[in-house]
Amino acid sequence: MSDERKPPVSAGAPDGRPRIDREPLLDSHQAAAMLKVHPRTLQRLVHRGEIAAVHVGKLWRFKASVLTEWIDRDIAS
Repeated sequence: MSDERKPPVSAGAPDGRPRIDREPLLDSHQAAAMLKVHPRTLQRLVHRGEIAAVHVGKLWRFKASVLTEWIDRDIAS
């Protein structure tokens, strides 16, 4: 196929839906290491509503950007 007929990279998924590039999620151990806290401490912060997380089955998943925002917000206060 020539370059003229190839769809642009941002054109979307093969089924026509727009492609969404998502940030990879961190597990509790990775997120806790990033914050330099114990994973259980991190889970307590999630239960208190201080840090946003996604519960996938029995496991928690975190966006690094959310953790960075939380750090910045905590430093600013």
